[in-house]
Amino acid sequence: HNTICYDEYMFRSCLSFWGETPGTGKTMLMDMFYSHVDNGRKKRVHFNSFMLDIHKRIHRRKQSTPQRRLGKMFTYDPISPVAMEISNETCVLCFDEFQVTDIADAMILKQLFQTLFRTGVVVVATSNRPPDDLYKNGLQRDAFLPFINVLKEYCQPMGVDSGVDYRRLDLPSAGKLYYLTREPDAEAFMDTLFHELAVRQNNVTGPRVLTVQGRELRLEKTCGNIADCTFKELCDRPVGASDYLEMAQAFDTVFIRHVPMLTLTLKDQARRFITLIDNFYDNKVRVVLLADAPLDRLFVHSGGEDNRDRMLLDDLGLSGDVGDHLSLFTAEEEIFAFQRTISRLTEMQTEMYWTQGDRSNTTHTQRGSQ
Repeated sequence: HNTICYDEYMFRSCLSFWGETPGTGKTMLMDMFYSHVDNGRKKRVHFNSFMLDIHKRIHRRKQSTPQRRLGKMFTYDPISPVAMEISNETCVLCFDEFQVTDIADAMILKQLFQTLFRTGVVVVATSNRPPDDLYKNGLQRDAFLPFINVLKEYCQPMGVDSGVDYRRLDLPSAGKLYYLTREPDAEAFMDTLFHELAVRQNNVTGPRVLTVQGRELRLEKTCGNIADCTFKELCDRPVGASDYLEMAQAFDTVFIRHVPMLTLTLKDQARRFITLIDNFYDNKVRVVLLADAPLDRLFVHSGGEDNRDRMLLDDLGLSGDVGDHLSLFTAEEEIFAFQRTISRLTEMQTEMYWTQGDRSNTTHTQRGSQ
């Protein structure tokens, strides 16, 4: 395998492992590559988190640009300078879940990545789509197509899709220990498990406030490296990837109670839950869930048309085929994300995952930190 990677692909600046089926080994291959890169200037990050950081850097540069006097035409383009910043910090970038669902991301990717590639940054990524299908049916996709041409110039795609989700095969499972549905004694069991873990912490149980980019994230029940949260606390308020990354650094075990069936009417909460699980999985955070439905029925792609999406389309003056394509785009991306989350939660219930996630005797290094 080393021969394939170095002999056939090293003339490219980018290697992409893609496949529609979750659990086929895309992330594992990327992590194997990352672990063998003997260079301190490497970064492994979830693509969503990377783009959050890019937008913050762009905003910061715009804010620090001196304002010109009225009447003098001046436009400042911060994208290339931000790309140069990244290339000065990093020579190898590994992205998990390279997918484009946001028009704000779609419009800047060509310039951003062209500069990264031209300055010698090597990119290795996982994706559920080949380059030609990125941002498929997305809003104003014509403006995104030049980025696909950049990827084709610099990137070698490698299909990794056996159609088998290996996370679900022959893994010694922890049974129903870490994923519970509403049974009479489920809450009591979670209370007991929290108490057993808390006793080992040599700490007090109480609220904890995390500081995330100047904001405060308050969690009501924590003890040392353990947090006992509700779904509403984590996904029903405006929190995102940076909050979940901070939690992943602070806690090795998180209880999540009262997870509802996730339908279209809870689209925002479902997206936050997916981001939460992605970040916790990347950082080997152990989760104990109490949910309203079994894992294979947790995500339900129904619940009627999302009125907010329809209002957005109306506000943009879009209707008919354009609106249908946009709905199809969001539906397809969400289904991919749902499948990935279920696959990852399946692995997160195993004893092997729990053993790897125990930080009591190790120094934890956070992935994806900005």
